[in-house]
Order: sequence, then C-alpha cells, then structure tokens
Amino acid sequence: MNLTGNTIFITGGGSGIGRALAETLHQRGNKVIISGRRKGHLDAVVAANPGIEAVELDIADPKSIQSVATKLIAEHPELNVLINNAGIMLPDQAAGTIDDQLLTSTVDTNLLGPIRLTSAFIDQIKSRRGTIIYNTSVLGFVPLALTAVYSATKAALHSYVLSQRFLLQQSGVRVLEIAPPWVRTELMNSQEAKAAMPLDQFTEETLQILGTDADEILVEVAKPLRANPGPAEHAFVNGFNEQMVALFSSISLS
Repeated sequence: MNLTGNTIFITGGGSGIGRALAETLHQRGNKVIISGRRKGHLDAVVAANPGIEAVELDIADPKSIQSVATKLIAEHPELNVLINNAGIMLPDQAAGTIDDQLLTSTVDTNLLGPIRLTSAFIDQIKSRRGTIIYNTSVLGFVPLALTAVYSATKAALHSYVLSQRFLLQQSGVRVLEIAPPWVRTELMNSQEAKAAMPLDQFTEETLQILGTDADEILVEVAKPLRANPGPAEHAFVNGFNEQMVALFSSISLS
C-alpha cells in the first residue's frame, strides 16, 4: 500500500489503535477523517492534529452508517482508503448465561458494522481502485475464553475478509487485514499491561508492513498465534488461555 497521498476514513479513530494509525498516517501526508461515538475523544484528536477531520458515527446503527457514507463520499470524492477499526471487547460468560445486550452489541459493532460500512463505501473504493483494511485480532485465530464473543466476531470477520479479497481480486481493490496481538489500549483496561505490546511500537511495525505488498499485516509477536495449526489447535488454545487467565487475574475487567 502507498502510505502517502491518500484520503483515508478510519472508524474508531478517537483512541487506541485507531487514533495512533490516524495520527501517523496524517503525519505521512495523507488526508485523514476519523469517526467514533465519543465526540470528546474526536475533538481531542482534531485539536492535537490540525488537518484531521472527524465525524460522529455509531457503527452499530445502519442509518448512521449510511448517513456518514453519503456525507463523506460527497465531501471527499477522492476517498480511496477505508480502515474498519472500531470495535468493542468485553468479558463474557461462555460457560454460563451470556448477557444478550453484550452479545448483540458486540456482534453489531465488530462484525455487522464493518460489513455494512464497507458495503456503503464499496462503489467509492472501486472507483478509486483503493484499499479496504479490517482490524481483526489474533484472537480470531486463537480465541480468548474470557472474551468468547469478541473472539468469535474477529474469526468471522477474518473469514469475510478472505471471501471479499477473492471476489475483488480483479477489481484493482486491495483488501488487507491487520491482526493485532495484545496492545496497550483501553480495551480490557490494558493501558498498563506489561505483557501487552506498547502502542507506539505496534503502530510503527504495522505501518512498515502496510507499506509492503502483504495482505495480512502481522507484527512479529502476532505470528505464532496466526500460525496456530489445525491438528494441534485444542492443546495450543488451552495453553494460551491458561496463561491469559493467570495474567488477567490481576487486572480488573469491569
């Protein structure tokens, strides 16, 4: 992917990975528009980065998606990169009764939202022979039992990416997938987690790989989880979860 001269729309750009990508891509000479539900977070990013634009968007609301898509396509006909970054991650109870609001909000935000948003922008991206990027997770390959619904949405989104990439392979549109490891962000109160990857390090490595021809954007520490093999999957996943349960036992998940 060419890392300069683009017009980029990033969802969930008010904090965490979304904000880090937005600011770094802005600094590299791209026009960046961010979105999110929290106006205060968006305003803070815009104030700190003159030139970045922001628009409020509820990724779980189809009407909000269509309204924002119509607005941005009209105002930025050169828009050629869509980064589906917005997501929520909450602990759940796969061994017991799943809270239905948690279930539906996670699926709406993490899976249906990116699919709907890309659908709303697909003709625009095709017309620019542009790039669609999805932020999934290594938990789509090795699920974290403490967040079973989140992990399942990321696995489903990875599957969707594979299909969309195949169907668009003759269109000139690139479909990329960023699969982050555990990163120090607000998700699961991980800002200070020593075992998580520093956000600035993750962003730097991710941008380096984005500048190549890779379809999957995997920082080095994510590769062992991405390579989770089929025949040995159960033992690998069980061992991973034993380690993570021990780590999260000292972190408040509420």
